[in-house]
Amino acid sequence: MKFALFAALFEAVAVTVTSAYPVTANGGLSCRSGPGTSYAVKKTYKKGFDVKISCQTTGTSVNGNNIWDKTQDGCYVADYYVKTGKNGFVTSKCPASGGGGGGSTKLPGPVKNDYPYKNNCGGVDPWRYYKCQCTSFVAWRINERLGIKFHNMYKGVNWGNANTWDDAAKRTGVKVDKTPKPGAIAQTNAGRYGYVAWVTAVNGNKVTIEEYNWAKREGYGTRTVDKSTFNYIHLK
Repeated sequence: MKFALFAALFEAVAVTVTSAYPVTANGGLSCRSGPGTSYAVKKTYKKGFDVKISCQTTGTSVNGNNIWDKTQDGCYVADYYVKTGKNGFVTSKCPASGGGGGGSTKLPGPVKNDYPYKNNCGGVDPWRYYKCQCTSFVAWRINERLGIKFHNMYKGVNWGNANTWDDAAKRTGVKVDKTPKPGAIAQTNAGRYGYVAWVTAVNGNKVTIEEYNWAKREGYGTRTVDKSTFNYIHLK
């Protein structure tokens, strides 16, 4: 009886121990603020460094592996570049509330005109776009709702006008497809400068977006259109 009790106590303690595994990435492995390649890099581990994993979760797929390891430092690394000895989970899953990327955990967030420059149009915003334009509004949504520090030179690439956002996304490894989901960026190359908007809901073949400078000059609006109207950029 005493042995069984001791064994049970030992097992309960053992599961909380953080395991360490070597980094295999040539040139080092980025540890990010959240489980995905679009999150900010917090630090870098050298190849061969024994990284300590506190829990695991899923995120951006890296070479077919969508597992991300949360390190004891509080940031996330792609499990593909960590030699754990197996392709699946090797420790407990991270709590649902422990995303670590900032921004709302409930995408796409409330449908309302919370854009900070709605009464102060004109001039350049902090994300290097013109205030009250579609690009500025969407840049705001990306920062606030996705917790990503997005701007006009995101990942070293000039995203420019809305009609070049799809090309910039592809150049930086961000997924672009024809499948909308809440929290994605709706994008089209139509018109002189193209157009971007924030996806707030999907219902069958219809997509509902929030936008700026469409029906109302430098103003906020929502509309529901056929999903084939846009491409979709998935930053998260």
